[in-house]
Amino acid sequence: MKEAFEQPTLSLLHQGHAPVVIAVFRSAFSREVPAVPAARLHEMVEAFLTELRLSGLADREVPAGSGRGLCRKWVSDQWLIRSPTEDGTEQYTLTSHAQDALRLVEQLTRERATLSEHRIATILEQVRRFNRVANPDRAARVNILDAEIGRLTRERDRLLAGGDMPAAGADYMLQGFSELTELVAGLPSDFARVSESFTTLRDQIFVSLRGEDRPAGQTVDEYLRQADSLEEATPEGRAFKGAFDLLRDQVLVEQLREDIADLLEHPLAGDILTDSDRADLRGTVSMIRRGMSRVIVERGRATSALKEFITTYDRTRDRELDATLRALESEITVWMLRGGPKTRVPVSLLPAEIEVSLLRERFHDAETSAPPPPLVDVSADQPDAPSMRELLMQGGPSLDALRARLSTLGTSGAPDSAGGLFRGFPNALRRPVEIYGLLHLATNTDALAVTEETEVYDTVRPDGSCRSLEVPRIVPAHGIATAGADDGTTAAVSADGDAERTRSGNDGPHRDERREQST
Repeated sequence: MKEAFEQPTLSLLHQGHAPVVIAVFRSAFSREVPAVPAARLHEMVEAFLTELRLSGLADREVPAGSGRGLCRKWVSDQWLIRSPTEDGTEQYTLTSHAQDALRLVEQLTRERATLSEHRIATILEQVRRFNRVANPDRAARVNILDAEIGRLTRERDRLLAGGDMPAAGADYMLQGFSELTELVAGLPSDFARVSESFTTLRDQIFVSLRGEDRPAGQTVDEYLRQADSLEEATPEGRAFKGAFDLLRDQVLVEQLREDIADLLEHPLAGDILTDSDRADLRGTVSMIRRGMSRVIVERGRATSALKEFITTYDRTRDRELDATLRALESEITVWMLRGGPKTRVPVSLLPAEIEVSLLRERFHDAETSAPPPPLVDVSADQPDAPSMRELLMQGGPSLDALRARLSTLGTSGAPDSAGGLFRGFPNALRRPVEIYGLLHLATNTDALAVTEETEVYDTVRPDGSCRSLEVPRIVPAHGIATAGADDGTTAAVSADGDAERTRSGNDGPHRDERREQST
């Protein structure tokens, strides 16, 4: 009885902080989240404990320590497993003992099942099926099968003939769902127990290997055979192998999924099951596959670790190290007898410096000392050199040529804007980049002004293609006659900035003078 209470499952439930630890485990882990990164769990534990203290829980009821320290303690108590991941980080998972404790607490919080017709029928069916499989008498097995076939045939014929279909009562459905959820809830801990059995077997083989005195060849042959047949080494492994062979049948897996879906669609299922229960039952097949994958991964880790240890283990070096450690231990014992427990001996953490006049960092290497191979002559395949005109066409704006042409803007017979002037340029000066030159010159010249109006520039690229760009209108700043409105008015801007607007009509000329600031 004492040994039973020393098991990790009962030690978790019997300790003073059991409610808090159980609540932390239920909040951090779930069926969808079976593993949590180590750093993440440390932060979650500290946050959960802080929240419990703020809610009014006494300090004595909350475990003391940091999240990292508590997780390490729970690992030593065999409630958590800390294992590396494929990307080099570490994660925590619940052990089978912790999962059994969580399942027991969840069962106690539910309504306990009572004696019912469903439970008795389940017992009778289980005993009948067990006897059909285990009975050593061939005639007895045949009689059991004949009776079952006859009963099922009569029921099938009655339904086909239109017989009554008795509906299952609420109590029957409640008992059935309770037993089903209880069986499904126990699967994660069962898979975890199988996974832990592989780890335990691996550690046992390591201990046996270090203590063996037989030749290395015999040890390698024997333990490689054990590593290749890990499923047969323990009862859990044999049970997992049977479940694995059973679940490889896709027909059975699909039948299980369809049966669960039909039960969840029952009219009474909505009143009996909670949303959590429905989600757990619906994910039964996925949970089984995840559990099997976890066991397979742990089995592969154990197998690879055993093979690597066996192939790289040096018994001679291990014996030399063991002899050296034993000699050090004996010398320490003798020294303690002479020196006493409080005697101090200075020990340098780093070895003393070695005086070396010259320490070669690299040695001669014929391959690195040889000169590189000569370059291959590719002058025959080189393209023709571009002409000066082609290079100039790919360059920036021709500021000198643009400045000379802009000086004629606004003169007699010339366009009244840079856009009109641009249309008369040769193709070499109508590149898109020349527009930047025009804007640059207009911005830095007092004789020109950039208005808010726009006009279209038809540009020509060096390859002959055309593109139209909408650019702000550039006009002379002073002394340029511009077109007026469509009603026949004209405007003349004088040198001092005065503007005179003249209107001509049927009533004779009429002059209206006004002051207008030039652009």
